[in-house]
Amino acid sequence: MRRITNPLARSAQAARFGPASVAAFALLSLLIIGRSATSVEPPTQAEAIDFNRDIRPILSENCYQCHGPDKNQRKADLRLDLRDSALELGSIVPSKPEESELVARIFSDEPDEVMPPRESRKSLTPEQKQKLKQWINEGAVYKGHWAYEVPVRPQAPTGPQGIDQLIEQRLAKVGMPPSAEADRRTLIRRLSFDLVGIPPTPQDVDNFINDNSPDAYEKLVDRLLNSPHYGERMAIDWLDVVRFADTIGYHSDTPRDVWPYRDYVIRSFNRNTPFDQFTIEQLAGDLLPGSTQEQKVASCFNRLLLTTEEGGAQAKDYEARMLADRVRAVGTVWLGQTLGCCQCHDHKYDPAKAADFYSMGAFFADIEEPIIGKREPGMIVTDAQQAKERARLEANVREAKARLAAPGALITAGQVAWEKAVLAEASQTDHWIVLHPATAVATQGAKLNVGADGVVQVEGKSRSGNDTYQLTFKAPLKDIRGLRLDALVDSSPSTKGPGRAGNGNFVLTEFRVTDVQGKPVALAHASATFEQSGFPAVSAIDGKNGPNNGWAIAGATETDNAIVFETARPLGDGTPTALTLTLQHQHGTDHTLGRFRLLATTWAPPVRAPRTMIPPSSVFEAIRIAPDHRTAAQRDALAAHYRVISPEIRPLRDALATAERALASYEKSLPRCMVSKAMKTPRTVRILPRGNWLDETGERVRPALPQYLTPQRTNEDRTLTRLDLADWLVSRENPLTARVFVNRLWKQFFGIGLCKTVDDLGSQGEWPANQPLLDWLACEFVDSGWDVKRLVRTIVTSRTYRQVSTASKEMLTRDPENRELARQSRFRIPAELVRDNALAVAGLLVHEVGGPSVKPYQPDGYWENLNFPPRQYVADRGAGEYRRGLYTWWQRSFPHPSMIAFDAPSREECAAERSRSNIPQQALVLLNDPTYVEAARVLATRMIKEGGTDPAARIDWAWRQALQRPPRPEELARLIPLVERHRQQFENDEPAARAFLMVGQSPQPAGISTAELAAWTNAARVLLNLHETITRN
Repeated sequence: MRRITNPLARSAQAARFGPASVAAFALLSLLIIGRSATSVEPPTQAEAIDFNRDIRPILSENCYQCHGPDKNQRKADLRLDLRDSALELGSIVPSKPEESELVARIFSDEPDEVMPPRESRKSLTPEQKQKLKQWINEGAVYKGHWAYEVPVRPQAPTGPQGIDQLIEQRLAKVGMPPSAEADRRTLIRRLSFDLVGIPPTPQDVDNFINDNSPDAYEKLVDRLLNSPHYGERMAIDWLDVVRFADTIGYHSDTPRDVWPYRDYVIRSFNRNTPFDQFTIEQLAGDLLPGSTQEQKVASCFNRLLLTTEEGGAQAKDYEARMLADRVRAVGTVWLGQTLGCCQCHDHKYDPAKAADFYSMGAFFADIEEPIIGKREPGMIVTDAQQAKERARLEANVREAKARLAAPGALITAGQVAWEKAVLAEASQTDHWIVLHPATAVATQGAKLNVGADGVVQVEGKSRSGNDTYQLTFKAPLKDIRGLRLDALVDSSPSTKGPGRAGNGNFVLTEFRVTDVQGKPVALAHASATFEQSGFPAVSAIDGKNGPNNGWAIAGATETDNAIVFETARPLGDGTPTALTLTLQHQHGTDHTLGRFRLLATTWAPPVRAPRTMIPPSSVFEAIRIAPDHRTAAQRDALAAHYRVISPEIRPLRDALATAERALASYEKSLPRCMVSKAMKTPRTVRILPRGNWLDETGERVRPALPQYLTPQRTNEDRTLTRLDLADWLVSRENPLTARVFVNRLWKQFFGIGLCKTVDDLGSQGEWPANQPLLDWLACEFVDSGWDVKRLVRTIVTSRTYRQVSTASKEMLTRDPENRELARQSRFRIPAELVRDNALAVAGLLVHEVGGPSVKPYQPDGYWENLNFPPRQYVADRGAGEYRRGLYTWWQRSFPHPSMIAFDAPSREECAAERSRSNIPQQALVLLNDPTYVEAARVLATRMIKEGGTDPAARIDWAWRQALQRPPRPEELARLIPLVERHRQQFENDEPAARAFLMVGQSPQPAGISTAELAAWTNAARVLLNLHETITRN
């Protein structure tokens, strides 16, 4: 194995496997390659034992749990995963099985001596015992685990011929001939499902069949690879493995903005983005120098994990969960390792340790995000046209700000007068005493927080959108003659003024005062520093309290304002006087005060609102300094503040406000995507003993690459980043990433990976059915510059891929899982493609690529238990109903039921493969789900209109649409009578026929009888329910 000298080097050479030009390496690779653990014939006694192929699986399954890498579970201080340990204690004596304790124990009949012990509920077969004995007799040669050795390219030509040579060598060894090439109808159907995910049209089939050029097949492959739908088909498997979903997963399972990431994945496959770049952008796109919008969107990968908004959740608990989720993701997506086993202890079967687990998690400790609570809306994502329009609106804002900031003689003169007025007003300010509320409540659920300065800050939502604030005071004053309410500008980014409405406004519909006995206090007069047209100050004390009545300040929300109330009689006798002030807001939605202060005065009447509001203390202190003694900063602060309040330049302020509103409104309409953003100070990561988040005694760790894959650490003098991790994952020294990806890709095209356990290439994983081929594909992939389309083309143009999928009885007996690939595989298409196929055959499929998730038909009440808050599923109308299954809204706790029926994962965890079940629910979905009933009705309409008048001709037309072949005589013999029987039934029950045809939102055709259409709709339902219709041969 080549050891890493600099795993963090970002040179082109460090991202490529070197060519295996040395003949000795090639010869060695051929000698050590074993055959599949599920191959058609076990190795004979004469065949040499191979440790990785024959022995490691036995030891890993039966022995490593007690005698393996996990020191906490190890017994008798014996390790059978290390040769030195096994030999040191005499458990294994090379070439002398009769002296080896291991042999004695496995063949023992004594309950206290036999290994594995009976309490482990494991036992060895006679064949396994003989293998172990033979291995020791041959010298007990250990080898490093095959997957942890850098791939060495076997001797085979480049391109599809390399695949065929390595497959045929294997077939010759086991005595099985390859199968013949499939016919062209089968090939185009197979390729279409594999590369674009939708069936070929009859015209596509005819064109391919009639193309007599020698490269007809290659031209078909290239056309499909260049289709925009290629990226959609490839994205399905990738979105599974990265656990893409539209919701957060835990507790409330609320939505989040991530769909632009799905578009990024589709574009990347369509553009043939090199896989190393694809990897780096997702793990560390935000860390790349001058990162683009596309690269930042790619970094959404790091945000796809499960999160919670539950108020009672423990932050440390979920911080540990999130770390573990991300480590498992890297382990599954790129390494094919079950790293999650190391969360509580060292791995029991693989050399990964708990320290590797938490050091890997530390790479992601820099991501800025709330551990608990609502996720941020995300970064605005624009296309070229949207970016242009946004730039135009931003330029308008900049220009308006520049005009507002420009000096002018009128502004200068106004500022001088204003400063004098502020100083004059300040001389009377001492007559106003700030009141500090004893209690402050909002009747509709908002929270009133009172500061030490008496300022009341309102937080939280009001249930009804309106609210009433009640505040009690004990004012130690005598003869109170006036009360004053200061509406103060809120400096928080989400607020534009003192009010909580979107424009910073409020409407005080009524202001009431009651004394200590609860009696109303009469108010004689109201005045304000500013009054919105139609909403004067006196409206707040007229007793009407109507929704269109009150004091408001639209047009002056950018500055503090005040309303002053003169009492009809003096209040208080000098002792603490109890007062209750009630502020009512009954106008519109959220037109409530957000930040305010109450004051009282004993100043003799008339008590009126100040002509000038005292500015903030920093500005006021600058005013008190003589102009020729002010610093430049003080002069700038004064000028800036005056421009905010100056009446002379109000038109300029209004122009700026208009420009800012236009920009904000446009940005609100734009897509957003959660992305990664690095914090300057990452969170602290410690090894959690036994995975216990309450135990913080574990060692603190820094980001580090897995020790067992990078034994020679470098650059330990600096803190590694996600970019370093990504670089290493796609470096030549990492033996896993290329193997893992090509193995998953092979599964996509053959139904099963060369290594069956696609998510586990560790000791518990399966020995590859054809390791030379797996390593050749890995080397071919990386030597090509991580070219995904080239790899796909290489696979699908091989003779191996083009074989028929029919199997003889002998094949099924000798190789039931088709591990030797003497034929192609036959398997059901994925859940998304089942839907796409039906819509495409019917002519309903919308071929638009990309965009937000959509909500197709779903059973009523399915979301009944989706709470916090309760939600109601509303199916899309129009084109959204007919988008590809890839775009279906993915609610983690309640995935779409038809997706579940066809084995789609919940995506709560990374899913490297889907199971393929065969259950009754699948037939029920195809028969009764409105999507498929509607597709059958539209297909039936086309059968009648485009298939001719003869029943056999109509069936032939439909068969060619759905199956790319004509119907067989026995199929016609069954379906024609079925149509006639259903026609008669519907003629006798026309209301049932009409109700049946009402399913779906697509319009019903004119000129076709109800019974006729209903009968042919049932025939189309039969066609869509055929096993062949949803099977890729």
